[in-house]
Amino acid sequence: MNRPLTTIFAALEALLVVGIGVGIPLVPLTILWAFQYGLQIDWIVFWRAAADIWLLGSGVDVTMTLNPVIASSLGFAGAGTPFILTIAPLGFALLTVLLGARAGRRIGEIPHNSLGVLASIVIFAVLSLGVTLSTLTASARPSIWQGALLPTLVFAFGLATGVVLGSRRSAAVRGTTSGRSLLDRLSDGRPRSRAVATAALAGGAGAASIVATVSALLVAALLLLNYAKIISLYEGVHAALLGGIAITVGQLAFLPNLVIWAASWLVGPGFAIGSGSAVSPLGTSLGPIPAIPILGALPSGEFAWGFLGLLVPVLSGFLAAVFVRPRLVAALDSRPHPGLMVGTGLLIGAVGGVALGLLAWASAGSAGPGRLVDVGPSPLLVGAFAALEIGLAAVIGLFVAREVRQD
Repeated sequence: MNRPLTTIFAALEALLVVGIGVGIPLVPLTILWAFQYGLQIDWIVFWRAAADIWLLGSGVDVTMTLNPVIASSLGFAGAGTPFILTIAPLGFALLTVLLGARAGRRIGEIPHNSLGVLASIVIFAVLSLGVTLSTLTASARPSIWQGALLPTLVFAFGLATGVVLGSRRSAAVRGTTSGRSLLDRLSDGRPRSRAVATAALAGGAGAASIVATVSALLVAALLLLNYAKIISLYEGVHAALLGGIAITVGQLAFLPNLVIWAASWLVGPGFAIGSGSAVSPLGTSLGPIPAIPILGALPSGEFAWGFLGLLVPVLSGFLAAVFVRPRLVAALDSRPHPGLMVGTGLLIGAVGGVALGLLAWASAGSAGPGRLVDVGPSPLLVGAFAALEIGLAAVIGLFVAREVRQD
Protein backbone atom coordinates (compact mmCIF):
# COMPACT_ATOMS: atom_id res chain seq x y z
CA MET A 1 0.00 0.00 0.00
CA ASN A 2 1.53 3.32 -1.09
CA ARG A 3 1.44 6.60 0.82
CA PRO A 4 -1.71 8.12 -0.77
CA LEU A 5 -3.69 4.92 -0.17
CA THR A 6 -2.36 4.77 3.40
CA THR A 7 -3.56 8.33 4.02
CA ILE A 8 -7.00 7.59 2.59
CA PHE A 9 -7.28 4.37 4.59
CA ALA A 10 -6.32 6.14 7.82
CA ALA A 11 -8.78 8.97 7.13
CA LEU A 12 -11.60 6.48 6.59
CA GLU A 13 -10.75 4.77 9.89
CA ALA A 14 -11.01 8.10 11.72
CA LEU A 15 -14.28 8.92 9.96
CA LEU A 16 -15.68 5.53 10.97
CA VAL A 17 -14.85 6.07 14.64
CA VAL A 18 -16.48 9.51 14.71
CA GLY A 19 -19.49 8.26 12.75
CA ILE A 20 -20.13 5.35 15.11
CA GLY A 21 -19.64 7.49 18.20
CA VAL A 22 -22.08 10.19 17.12
CA GLY A 23 -24.41 7.71 15.45
CA ILE A 24 -25.15 5.71 18.62
CA PRO A 25 -27.08 8.56 20.30
CA LEU A 26 -28.23 10.03 16.97
CA VAL A 27 -30.11 6.93 15.76
CA PRO A 28 -32.58 6.66 18.69
CA LEU A 29 -32.98 10.45 18.76
CA THR A 30 -33.77 10.45 15.03
CA ILE A 31 -36.35 7.70 15.56
CA LEU A 32 -37.92 9.86 18.27
CA TRP A 33 -37.95 12.81 15.89
CA ALA A 34 -39.67 10.80 13.17
CA PHE A 35 -42.24 8.80 15.13
CA GLN A 36 -42.86 10.44 18.48
CA TYR A 37 -42.53 14.07 17.43
CA GLY A 38 -43.92 13.55 13.92
CA LEU A 39 -41.15 15.51 12.18
CA GLN A 40 -42.53 18.69 13.76
CA ILE A 41 -39.16 19.73 15.24
CA ASP A 42 -36.12 20.68 13.23
CA TRP A 43 -33.87 17.61 13.00
CA ILE A 44 -30.78 19.73 13.68
CA VAL A 45 -31.89 19.90 17.33
CA PHE A 46 -31.45 16.16 17.65
CA TRP A 47 -28.15 16.25 15.79
CA ARG A 48 -26.86 18.84 18.24
CA ALA A 49 -28.04 16.77 21.19
CA ALA A 50 -26.29 13.65 19.87
CA ALA A 51 -23.10 15.59 19.17
CA ASP A 52 -23.14 17.15 22.66
CA ILE A 53 -23.55 13.70 24.22
CA TRP A 54 -20.61 12.36 22.23
CA LEU A 55 -18.44 15.34 23.16
CA LEU A 56 -19.39 15.00 26.83
CA GLY A 57 -18.31 11.37 26.68
CA SER A 58 -14.75 12.50 25.95
CA GLY A 59 -14.68 15.04 28.77
CA VAL A 60 -15.69 18.18 26.87
CA ASP A 61 -17.39 20.77 29.07
CA VAL A 62 -20.76 21.99 27.80
CA THR A 63 -22.27 25.25 29.08
CA MET A 64 -26.05 24.87 29.39
CA THR A 65 -28.77 27.49 29.75
CA LEU A 66 -32.21 26.05 30.44
CA ASN A 67 -35.37 27.41 28.91
CA PRO A 68 -37.15 29.62 31.52
CA VAL A 69 -40.24 27.38 31.46
CA ILE A 70 -38.17 24.24 32.05
CA ALA A 71 -36.07 25.96 34.69
CA SER A 72 -39.14 27.08 36.66
CA SER A 73 -40.62 23.57 36.51
CA LEU A 74 -37.55 22.11 38.21
CA GLY A 75 -38.43 23.92 41.40
CA PHE A 76 -35.02 24.75 42.86
CA ALA A 77 -32.94 27.90 43.08
CA GLY A 78 -30.39 28.56 40.36
CA ALA A 79 -32.04 26.39 37.73
CA GLY A 80 -32.35 29.34 35.35
CA THR A 81 -28.72 30.43 35.52
CA PRO A 82 -26.15 29.00 33.08
CA PHE A 83 -24.29 25.95 34.36
CA ILE A 84 -21.54 23.73 33.03
CA LEU A 85 -21.94 20.00 32.42
CA THR A 86 -18.64 18.26 33.10
CA ILE A 87 -19.67 14.70 33.91
CA ALA A 88 -18.68 12.34 31.11
CA PRO A 89 -20.70 9.29 30.06
CA LEU A 90 -17.59 7.15 29.86
CA GLY A 91 -19.22 4.55 27.65
CA PHE A 92 -18.51 6.82 24.67
CA ALA A 93 -14.88 7.32 25.67
CA LEU A 94 -14.48 3.55 26.09
CA LEU A 95 -16.03 3.00 22.65
CA THR A 96 -13.65 5.54 21.10
CA VAL A 97 -10.65 3.83 22.70
CA LEU A 98 -11.75 0.38 21.50
CA LEU A 99 -12.48 1.58 17.97
CA GLY A 100 -9.21 3.51 17.96
CA ALA A 101 -7.34 0.38 19.03
CA ARG A 102 -9.00 -1.54 16.21
CA ALA A 103 -7.95 1.14 13.73
CA GLY A 104 -4.45 1.19 15.18
CA ARG A 105 -4.03 -2.56 14.78
CA ARG A 106 -5.04 -2.29 11.13
CA ILE A 107 -2.75 0.67 10.50
CA GLY A 108 0.14 -0.96 12.38
CA GLU A 109 0.10 -3.92 10.00
CA ILE A 110 0.55 -1.87 6.82
CA PRO A 111 3.59 -0.08 5.36
CA HIS A 112 4.01 3.64 6.11
CA ASN A 113 2.15 3.18 9.40
CA SER A 114 3.67 6.37 10.85
CA LEU A 115 2.03 8.35 8.06
CA GLY A 116 -1.21 6.47 8.67
CA VAL A 117 -1.18 7.29 12.39
CA LEU A 118 -0.52 10.98 11.73
CA ALA A 119 -3.20 11.20 9.05
CA SER A 120 -5.75 9.41 11.21
CA ILE A 121 -5.17 11.71 14.19
CA VAL A 122 -5.27 14.88 12.06
CA ILE A 123 -8.48 13.85 10.30
CA PHE A 124 -10.08 12.87 13.60
CA ALA A 125 -9.18 16.27 15.08
CA VAL A 126 -10.69 18.07 12.08
CA LEU A 127 -13.87 16.00 12.30
CA SER A 128 -14.10 16.53 16.06
CA LEU A 129 -13.72 20.28 15.60
CA GLY A 130 -16.41 20.23 12.92
CA VAL A 131 -18.80 18.36 15.21
CA THR A 132 -18.12 20.88 17.97
CA LEU A 133 -18.75 23.90 15.75
CA SER A 134 -22.00 22.39 14.50
CA THR A 135 -23.47 22.27 18.02
CA LEU A 136 -22.89 25.85 19.17
CA THR A 137 -26.15 27.37 20.37
CA ALA A 138 -27.23 29.73 23.12
CA SER A 139 -28.72 26.86 25.14
CA ALA A 140 -25.79 24.43 24.79
CA ARG A 141 -22.27 25.56 24.00
CA PRO A 142 -19.38 23.08 24.22
CA SER A 143 -15.84 24.32 24.70
CA ILE A 144 -14.36 24.67 21.22
CA TRP A 145 -10.74 23.90 22.14
CA GLN A 146 -11.77 20.94 24.30
CA GLY A 147 -14.03 19.68 21.52
CA ALA A 148 -11.09 19.61 19.12
CA LEU A 149 -8.51 18.27 21.57
CA LEU A 150 -10.03 15.89 24.13
CA PRO A 151 -11.84 13.44 21.81
CA THR A 152 -8.67 13.39 19.68
CA LEU A 153 -6.55 12.51 22.71
CA VAL A 154 -8.92 9.68 23.62
CA PHE A 155 -8.77 8.38 20.05
CA ALA A 156 -4.98 8.78 19.92
CA PHE A 157 -4.60 6.69 23.09
CA GLY A 158 -6.59 3.83 21.58
CA LEU A 159 -4.81 4.26 18.24
CA ALA A 160 -1.36 4.08 19.83
CA THR A 161 -2.34 0.97 21.77
CA GLY A 162 -3.60 -0.68 18.61
CA VAL A 163 -0.51 0.28 16.60
CA VAL A 164 1.78 -1.32 19.21
CA LEU A 165 -0.30 -4.50 19.19
CA GLY A 166 -0.46 -4.55 15.41
CA SER A 167 3.28 -4.00 15.04
CA ARG A 168 4.08 -6.79 17.50
CA ARG A 169 1.72 -9.11 15.68
CA SER A 170 3.40 -8.32 12.36
CA ALA A 171 6.84 -8.85 13.91
CA ALA A 172 5.73 -12.20 15.32
CA VAL A 173 4.44 -13.29 11.91
CA ARG A 174 7.71 -12.28 10.28
CA GLY A 175 9.70 -13.99 13.03
CA THR A 176 11.45 -10.79 14.10
CA THR A 177 11.59 -9.02 17.44
CA SER A 178 9.97 -5.68 18.06
CA GLY A 179 12.83 -4.41 20.24
CA ARG A 180 13.07 -3.76 23.92
CA SER A 181 10.36 -2.06 25.88
CA LEU A 182 10.57 1.57 26.95
CA LEU A 183 10.95 0.44 30.56
CA ASP A 184 13.97 -1.66 29.60
CA ARG A 185 15.63 1.26 27.81
CA LEU A 186 15.02 3.67 30.67
CA SER A 187 16.49 1.29 33.25
CA ASP A 188 19.62 0.13 31.42
CA GLY A 189 22.24 -0.89 33.96
CA ARG A 190 19.71 -0.93 36.80
CA PRO A 191 18.19 -4.43 36.90
CA ARG A 192 16.89 -4.01 40.46
CA SER A 193 15.07 -0.83 39.52
CA ARG A 194 13.60 -2.48 36.43
CA ALA A 195 12.45 -5.50 38.45
CA VAL A 196 10.82 -3.35 41.12
CA ALA A 197 9.17 -1.05 38.57
CA THR A 198 7.81 -4.00 36.60
CA ALA A 199 6.44 -5.64 39.75
CA ALA A 200 4.88 -2.37 40.93
CA LEU A 201 3.22 -1.62 37.61
CA ALA A 202 1.95 -5.17 37.12
CA GLY A 203 0.82 -5.54 40.72
CA GLY A 204 -0.85 -2.14 40.95
CA ALA A 205 -2.63 -2.53 37.62
CA GLY A 206 -3.69 -6.05 38.59
CA ALA A 207 -5.06 -4.94 41.95
CA ALA A 208 -7.01 -2.09 40.35
CA SER A 209 -8.36 -4.50 37.73
CA ILE A 210 -9.56 -6.91 40.41
CA VAL A 211 -11.36 -4.09 42.23
CA ALA A 212 -12.96 -2.95 38.96
CA THR A 213 -14.07 -6.51 38.12
CA VAL A 214 -15.69 -7.01 41.52
CA SER A 215 -17.33 -3.59 41.15
CA ALA A 216 -18.83 -4.61 37.79
CA LEU A 217 -20.24 -7.77 39.37
CA LEU A 218 -21.64 -5.70 42.24
CA VAL A 219 -23.37 -3.30 39.85
CA ALA A 220 -24.87 -6.24 37.93
CA ALA A 221 -26.16 -7.76 41.18
CA LEU A 222 -27.70 -4.46 42.31
CA LEU A 223 -29.45 -4.04 38.97
CA LEU A 224 -30.95 -7.51 39.25
CA LEU A 225 -31.98 -7.13 42.90
CA ASN A 226 -33.60 -3.73 42.27
CA TYR A 227 -35.20 -4.65 38.96
CA ALA A 228 -38.75 -3.93 40.17
CA LYS A 229 -37.79 -0.49 41.47
CA ILE A 230 -36.04 0.38 38.21
CA ILE A 231 -39.10 -0.65 36.20
CA SER A 232 -41.36 1.49 38.39
CA LEU A 233 -39.11 4.48 37.72
CA TYR A 234 -39.35 3.80 33.99
CA GLU A 235 -43.13 3.84 34.31
CA GLY A 236 -43.02 7.07 36.28
CA VAL A 237 -41.07 8.84 33.53
CA HIS A 238 -43.92 8.27 31.01
CA ALA A 239 -41.44 8.26 28.14
CA ALA A 240 -43.32 5.68 25.99
CA LEU A 241 -41.46 2.98 24.08
CA LEU A 242 -39.17 5.14 21.96
CA GLY A 243 -38.37 7.49 24.81
CA GLY A 244 -37.59 4.51 27.03
CA ILE A 245 -35.16 3.20 24.41
CA ALA A 246 -33.42 6.58 24.26
CA ILE A 247 -33.18 6.71 28.06
CA THR A 248 -31.77 3.18 28.13
CA VAL A 249 -29.07 4.05 25.60
CA GLY A 250 -28.10 7.05 27.72
CA GLN A 251 -27.94 4.93 30.85
CA LEU A 252 -25.77 2.32 29.14
CA ALA A 253 -23.29 5.10 28.35
CA PHE A 254 -23.03 5.75 32.10
CA LEU A 255 -22.48 2.11 33.08
CA PRO A 256 -18.67 2.55 33.25
CA ASN A 257 -19.28 5.48 35.62
CA LEU A 258 -21.44 3.30 37.84
CA VAL A 259 -18.76 0.61 37.94
CA ILE A 260 -16.16 3.18 39.02
CA TRP A 261 -18.57 4.57 41.64
CA ALA A 262 -19.02 1.04 42.96
CA ALA A 263 -15.23 0.71 43.16
CA SER A 264 -15.15 3.96 45.15
CA TRP A 265 -17.76 2.47 47.47
CA LEU A 266 -15.66 -0.66 47.99
CA VAL A 267 -12.53 1.38 48.63
CA GLY A 268 -14.34 3.36 51.32
CA PRO A 269 -14.99 7.03 50.46
CA GLY A 270 -18.04 6.24 48.34
CA PHE A 271 -19.59 8.85 46.08
CA ALA A 272 -22.17 11.63 45.97
CA ILE A 273 -25.30 12.21 43.93
CA GLY A 274 -25.53 15.92 44.57
CA SER A 275 -23.99 18.24 47.13
CA GLY A 276 -24.53 17.07 50.70
CA SER A 277 -25.32 13.48 49.75
CA ALA A 278 -23.22 10.40 50.40
CA VAL A 279 -23.30 6.76 49.33
CA SER A 280 -20.67 4.83 51.30
CA PRO A 281 -20.25 1.52 53.16
CA LEU A 282 -21.41 3.24 56.33
CA GLY A 283 -24.77 4.15 54.80
CA THR A 284 -26.61 6.18 52.19
CA SER A 285 -27.84 9.73 52.64
CA LEU A 286 -29.56 11.14 49.57
CA GLY A 287 -31.54 14.29 49.04
CA PRO A 288 -33.73 14.86 45.97
CA ILE A 289 -32.19 13.12 42.97
CA PRO A 290 -33.26 12.93 39.30
CA ALA A 291 -35.82 10.26 38.44
CA ILE A 292 -33.34 8.29 36.37
CA PRO A 293 -34.35 4.61 36.40
CA ILE A 294 -30.86 3.19 36.86
CA LEU A 295 -30.44 5.20 40.07
CA GLY A 296 -33.06 2.90 41.57
CA ALA A 297 -30.23 0.39 42.02
CA LEU A 298 -28.52 2.63 44.57
CA PRO A 299 -28.29 1.05 48.03
CA SER A 300 -30.32 2.75 50.74
CA GLY A 301 -30.14 3.01 54.52
CA GLU A 302 -27.31 1.94 56.79
CA PHE A 303 -25.23 -1.23 56.36
CA ALA A 304 -24.25 -3.19 59.42
CA TRP A 305 -21.67 -5.11 57.41
CA GLY A 306 -20.81 -2.45 54.87
CA PHE A 307 -17.21 -2.29 56.07
CA LEU A 308 -16.71 -5.78 54.60
CA GLY A 309 -16.51 -4.07 51.21
CA LEU A 310 -13.07 -2.84 52.28
CA LEU A 311 -11.86 -6.43 52.03
CA VAL A 312 -12.03 -6.22 48.23
CA PRO A 313 -9.13 -3.74 47.73
CA VAL A 314 -7.22 -5.40 50.58
CA LEU A 315 -7.52 -8.87 49.06
CA SER A 316 -6.78 -7.41 45.61
CA GLY A 317 -3.48 -5.99 46.84
CA PHE A 318 -2.61 -9.23 48.60
CA LEU A 319 -3.32 -11.41 45.56
CA ALA A 320 -1.50 -9.06 43.20
CA ALA A 321 1.60 -9.20 45.42
CA VAL A 322 1.51 -13.00 45.63
CA PHE A 323 1.28 -13.14 41.85
CA VAL A 324 4.19 -10.79 41.06
CA ARG A 325 6.63 -11.99 43.74
CA PRO A 326 8.01 -15.03 41.85
CA ARG A 327 8.91 -12.90 38.85
CA LEU A 328 10.42 -10.24 41.10
CA VAL A 329 12.65 -12.79 42.83
CA ALA A 330 13.61 -14.42 39.53
CA ALA A 331 14.53 -11.05 38.02
CA LEU A 332 16.77 -10.20 40.97
CA ASP A 333 18.26 -13.70 40.96
CA SER A 334 18.55 -13.58 44.73
CA ARG A 335 16.52 -13.30 47.91
CA PRO A 336 15.29 -9.69 48.00
CA HIS A 337 16.11 -7.52 50.97
CA PRO A 338 13.09 -6.95 53.32
CA GLY A 339 13.33 -3.21 52.72
CA LEU A 340 13.07 -3.80 48.99
CA MET A 341 9.97 -5.92 49.49
CA VAL A 342 8.34 -3.25 51.63
CA GLY A 343 9.15 -0.59 49.06
CA THR A 344 7.79 -2.72 46.23
CA GLY A 345 4.56 -3.38 48.12
CA LEU A 346 4.06 0.31 48.79
CA LEU A 347 4.73 1.10 45.13
CA ILE A 348 2.09 -1.47 44.15
CA GLY A 349 -0.33 0.43 46.38
CA ALA A 350 0.71 3.75 44.85
CA VAL A 351 0.14 2.49 41.31
CA GLY A 352 -3.23 0.99 42.24
CA GLY A 353 -4.23 4.18 44.08
CA VAL A 354 -3.28 6.40 41.16
CA ALA A 355 -5.18 4.16 38.73
CA LEU A 356 -8.38 4.13 40.80
CA GLY A 357 -8.02 7.83 41.62
CA LEU A 358 -7.77 8.72 37.93
CA LEU A 359 -10.81 6.57 37.16
CA ALA A 360 -12.73 8.33 39.95
CA TRP A 361 -11.68 11.70 38.53
CA ALA A 362 -12.83 10.73 35.04
CA SER A 363 -16.21 9.48 36.30
CA ALA A 364 -17.15 12.52 38.41
CA GLY A 365 -18.29 16.01 37.54
CA SER A 366 -21.19 18.39 37.33
CA ALA A 367 -24.46 16.86 36.10
CA GLY A 368 -26.72 19.88 36.31
CA PRO A 369 -27.55 23.09 38.15
CA GLY A 370 -27.90 23.54 41.89
CA ARG A 371 -26.81 20.64 44.05
CA LEU A 372 -26.11 18.46 41.00
CA VAL A 373 -22.79 20.26 40.45
CA ASP A 374 -21.21 17.59 42.67
CA VAL A 375 -21.78 14.06 41.37
CA GLY A 376 -19.43 11.13 41.73
CA PRO A 377 -16.50 10.20 44.01
CA SER A 378 -13.65 12.33 45.31
CA PRO A 379 -10.56 11.28 43.32
CA LEU A 380 -8.12 12.32 46.06
CA LEU A 381 -9.91 10.33 48.74
CA VAL A 382 -10.36 7.29 46.51
CA GLY A 383 -6.72 7.36 45.44
CA ALA A 384 -5.43 7.79 49.00
CA PHE A 385 -7.64 5.09 50.49
CA ALA A 386 -6.83 2.66 47.67
CA ALA A 387 -3.08 3.28 47.92
CA LEU A 388 -3.16 2.62 51.66
CA GLU A 389 -5.32 -0.51 51.50
CA ILE A 390 -3.64 -2.06 48.47
CA GLY A 391 -0.14 -1.06 49.57
CA LEU A 392 -0.30 -2.52 53.08
CA ALA A 393 -1.91 -5.71 51.80
CA ALA A 394 0.73 -5.98 49.06
CA VAL A 395 3.55 -5.75 51.61
CA ILE A 396 1.95 -8.57 53.61
CA GLY A 397 1.42 -10.58 50.43
CA LEU A 398 5.06 -10.31 49.39
CA PHE A 399 6.27 -11.63 52.74
CA VAL A 400 3.59 -14.32 53.09
CA ALA A 401 4.36 -15.62 49.59
CA ARG A 402 7.99 -16.00 50.64
CA GLU A 403 7.06 -18.03 53.69
CA VAL A 404 4.78 -20.29 51.67
CA ARG A 405 7.53 -20.98 49.14
CA GLN A 406 9.99 -21.80 51.94
CA ASP A 407 7.59 -24.35 53.38
